[in-house]
Amino acid sequence: MQWTLVIPLKALARAKSRLSDTAADAVRPGLALAFAQDTVAAALACAAVGDVAVVTDDALAGRELAALGAWIVPDEPGGGLNAALAHGTTAVRSRSPECAVAALNADLPALRPVELARVLDAAAEFPRAFLSDAAAIGTTLLAASPGRELRPAFGTDSRARHRASGATELRLTAVDSVRQDVDTGDDLRAALALGVGPRTATLAAKLLIPGQPGPSTPPAA
Repeated sequence: MQWTLVIPLKALARAKSRLSDTAADAVRPGLALAFAQDTVAAALACAAVGDVAVVTDDALAGRELAALGAWIVPDEPGGGLNAALAHGTTAVRSRSPECAVAALNADLPALRPVELARVLDAAAEFPRAFLSDAAAIGTTLLAASPGRELRPAFGTDSRARHRASGATELRLTAVDSVRQDVDTGDDLRAALALGVGPRTATLAAKLLIPGQPGPSTPPAA
């Protein structure tokens, strides 16, 4: 099954406020963009992914992510994460009504294509399925098979909310790169330990994070 991914991205100037303990105000927009670029690049390199749609109104992010091959969908609702995902899914299915759709976080800089493929292949067995984040509280991926509504419930305690909505939780091992989103300095250090993509690695190196031996780039597969 080939999937279309819908990736929401808020305006860079407002992104990643919880990284204030690690990155200054002037640095965080660049980090948010780097996370998204590395996420989109890895997603497009995944054999199970046919297309990536990014829902954003940020002009810079739109240009940079379109240059990687993503389709940019304007965030017309402007109503937050779940509204953006619903809008993006509608836009995607207006072009391909029977496509399988998965929502994916934009802050997965250590994402590996082979691990994403493993998650999507597992999700294909269910009408709706999701993967929890590394903290086992949130959600990094929510998938809907052809003909099924996505019904996103991201936000606080989204793991519990997606389970309550009837989505099947994917209990997979060895997919750490798909689980490791980045909201805090500790999250960033965990992603760096996994090995992040080149754009995040370049910016993170300038932060000189204490105790971090230096970012590395993950293998292509």
